[in-house]
Amino acid sequence: MSELTELTAVRLVEGYRSGEIGPVEVTRAALERAEEIQPEVNAFVRLFAEDALERAAASQERWRRGEPCGLLDGVPVTVKDILLLRGAPTLKGSRTTDPGGRWDEDAPSVARLREHGAVFLGKTTTPEFGWKGVTDSPLHGVTRNPHDPSRTAGGSSGGAAAAVARGAGPLALGTDGGGSVRIPAAFCGIFALKPTYGRVPLYPASAFGTLAHVGPMTRDAADAALLLDVIGGPDSRDWSALGPAPGTFSEGLAGGVRGLRVAYSPSLGGQVRVDPEVAAAVRRAVERLAGLGAYVEETDPDLTDPVEAFHTLWFAGAARVVQHLPPERRALLDPGLREICGTGARFSALDYLAAVDVRMDLGRRMGRFHDTYDLLVTPTLPITAFEAGAEVPKGSGHRRWTGWTPFTYPFNMTQQPAATVPVGTDADGLPIGLQLVAARHRDDLVLRAAHTLYETDVTNAGS
Repeated sequence: MSELTELTAVRLVEGYRSGEIGPVEVTRAALERAEEIQPEVNAFVRLFAEDALERAAASQERWRRGEPCGLLDGVPVTVKDILLLRGAPTLKGSRTTDPGGRWDEDAPSVARLREHGAVFLGKTTTPEFGWKGVTDSPLHGVTRNPHDPSRTAGGSSGGAAAAVARGAGPLALGTDGGGSVRIPAAFCGIFALKPTYGRVPLYPASAFGTLAHVGPMTRDAADAALLLDVIGGPDSRDWSALGPAPGTFSEGLAGGVRGLRVAYSPSLGGQVRVDPEVAAAVRRAVERLAGLGAYVEETDPDLTDPVEAFHTLWFAGAARVVQHLPPERRALLDPGLREICGTGARFSALDYLAAVDVRMDLGRRMGRFHDTYDLLVTPTLPITAFEAGAEVPKGSGHRRWTGWTPFTYPFNMTQQPAATVPVGTDADGLPIGLQLVAARHRDDLVLRAAHTLYETDVTNAGS
């Protein structure tokens, strides 16, 4: 078998079942890799070496007896430091969070992983309260791209993406309110899925409301399907969670793309300027889908840029996050976060409801669009990774991170499943991502199409 840190979760479970490898040696290798990469990329806020090895030893004994306790027994996983993990502070990248609180509860997705025997390696970095599309914070500093440490890993789940890309665990939990699993996954060359809203329960509820999703970040679509089968389980703490999915996502991977109706929108009707290397790599992958039997049509959804409405919802949510902080504590915030919180606090209830109206109309239009097309394909991002430590690329003219993420945040507004698949690299060796979007509740189609690309090696070309 190949190096332990390069194996997918699916392969690890196969190896555990056959007795060829064990959770202890896998966990030890993942921890060693995490320690090795930390000085270079800054993916972790803390590691749980002792606890992880104890959980791995217990898992190894269960496998020895032929009695694994779940689908991911003994598989290493990381958790973004936005999600609660029992026994560890969840500081959310902020110097305003008290580390001395009662950390005695798991988030729903973490609880499901614990029930299935997963091994928690550590908590991964995030910008403060997950507010932007790159990962740096006043508390934990800058997270860097594993392909070029002078570049950003993206965000807000940047630590999770860097960890998976460098072999520090095959599975990661991220959160996505405007692209936050897809952006760093695309920049770091891994797979990520933002599921349909409610498919993965979330608690405590996000201040960003129903824009916020929890999603898997993995080496490939098969691992994401397996992880979603686990974390998609119900939890009564989330009143907006969906009921159980019909069947399993892992079983739904087979079947390919033959006969699927695919809309390819290279620039959302000319609204987005896309780097030529990104455009070419995405087009090649789309041509491959056509060659595999999908009915591909180059067309655009009826989608005018909803950025102002998104800003209203997002900035108001950010203001809510820090509402309780006195002025002297607010001075500790990331300056960019402090600025958008000030803007968000000035919106009225009518402003917010007008943004909700835009959102509902956008959802209606995308619903009609998917009456005709099973999948929408776009670039995940119009660019590859830029300099680390900056919210926007130098000289871009953008003021906020939403200026360079026009393909991601609209689908948080519509609550649709959306995934990013690596489809090559640019001349500098930086990964390029393709985005797959389906109608609400059709996570299975997104995963199946992505799995087909992996099965045909399209996504591995040059990455």
